[in-house]
Amino acid sequence: MPSLMLVMTHKLVKAFRASDYGWPMSGSALATALAIAAGLAGSIQVALMSRLGERIGVLEALGFSAALTGVLAVAILALAHRSLDGFARAVQQPWWMLLGGVMGLLIVFTVTYAGPRIGVAATVGILIGGQLVMGAAIDRWGLFGSDRIALHWPRLLGLALLAAGAALSLKK
Repeated sequence: MPSLMLVMTHKLVKAFRASDYGWPMSGSALATALAIAAGLAGSIQVALMSRLGERIGVLEALGFSAALTGVLAVAILALAHRSLDGFARAVQQPWWMLLGGVMGLLIVFTVTYAGPRIGVAATVGILIGGQLVMGAAIDRWGLFGSDRIALHWPRLLGLALLAAGAALSLKK
């Protein structure tokens, strides 16, 4: 099984590298496809981590997930670049840029804990609501070095509707 995962990872890495050299999908199309896939995977992740957390414990599921993710990420990096030099460059960046992994840890812990207690749909709805609100704030004020993007009424209405949907999804 691990060798099959490495072969699949290697093929995926080659596809992404091919995109840099004329793969027939534009960068925005690939980004959109990946965002859709990640959205689908996020809901599946809530369901799977909820069950794993119920069976082995929330912190144990979190630790296992983080370790597996780390091993796979290092394997992908090594296959893609034939080197782990990126680690040396990472620790030279501002400290706050390195908190992305900690945020991921918080997300995985939260979905593992919340999923069995409030349900997958409610957990995903609240998570997405929080992500959109924070995303809008980041865009509006250009936080973390992002470009500033205006917050017009359609985006505000969308955020309000999502918040209402997340609140309604808490009702069983």
